[in-house]
Formats: sequence, C-alpha cells, structure tokens
Amino acid sequence: MTKELTEQEQRILLEIARQALETRIRGQALPHIDLDTLPPSLKEQGASFVTLKKKGKLRGCVGILKASQPLACDVQERAVSAALHDHRFPDLTPDELSEIKIEVSRLTSPQPLGYDTPEELLAALRPGFDGVVLEDGIRRATFLPQVWEQLSEPEQFLNRLCQKMGASMNAWREKKLDVSVYRVEKFGE
Repeated sequence: MTKELTEQEQRILLEIARQALETRIRGQALPHIDLDTLPPSLKEQGASFVTLKKKGKLRGCVGILKASQPLACDVQERAVSAALHDHRFPDLTPDELSEIKIEVSRLTSPQPLGYDTPEELLAALRPGFDGVVLEDGIRRATFLPQVWEQLSEPEQFLNRLCQKMGASMNAWREKKLDVSVYRVEKFGE
C-alpha cells in the first residue's frame, strides 16, 4: 500500500463490491471489471478483507493476507466470498441485500514481529492499530485491527486469536508462535 485511496477510489471499490453482491446473490454472473478505466491504485496488486454487516452485526467477513491480483478484482472476489463462503453464516439471500452494509479493509503486507517471551509479545502489540497473524505449523489465523474494538486487552485478543486458529487459548504463552502484524485502510458504506 503506497498511499491512501482517495474518496473517489474508495467509492469505486464499494460500488464494485455492491455490484458483486447484487449479481451473485441473484445467481447472475459477476460484472466484468475493465481495469483500463480504473485509477492506477485500483489496478495495483492488493490484498483486502470485505466485511458485511446487517443491522450493525457481523454477517460475513472474508479476505486474504497476500496480494495476488489487482485490488479491484480482489475486492470483488472477497465480497462474493463474504456473502457465500463464510462458513460461520448461511449464504446471504436476496431479501437481506437492502440491510447489508459493506466495509472494505485494504491491507499492508504482514511483517514478522520479533519477540522472545510472552511479555515481549504483549508489549510489542499496538491495540487498535495492528492486525495480527498467528501461525503454528499449518495452523494460521488473523484478526483485523477492528477486532481490538471488541477485544481491547492484548491477552484477551491473543487468547481468542489462538482459539480461532484451533489451538488452546494459552498457546501464545506455552510456545513461541510465528507472529506478523499489518495495517489496514478501512472504509465503508
């Protein structure tokens, strides 16, 4: 992520996400994205998470940590995945579309966080600022920086992230996990 997106660029991405929801939920093909008509920042490789909320509550959230395609295409794909492939929720229905608010998080590349002890890990985290990735072998989980709003204490944040990863809540205290952090640029409808 080189610089923040303009309001117009954010609006374009939100429109791409909304159109993707509207078409796929109704069983239609995704609209073609003509990259030649987009600003350069939306054509750059980008990683995103798309969060869907219904009446202020989470209704789906799917993303990717590593950029693999143009940001505009990534947002389109993540919007559909959040609606139809978040295993925590049933597929979004056409009746729900009018109640859904879309939030896009554009990610920086995760950077390894060096630490030696659980206390150093706690001290190195920046609540409200860092997105965090925990890895233990083949297990991996992440929380966006927005999750700090619900889990403001670093211990609680790490406990829940370990659970999400499928490990014990205290795994981060019991062994040294691979930890990376990233930032997001967040915007929504």
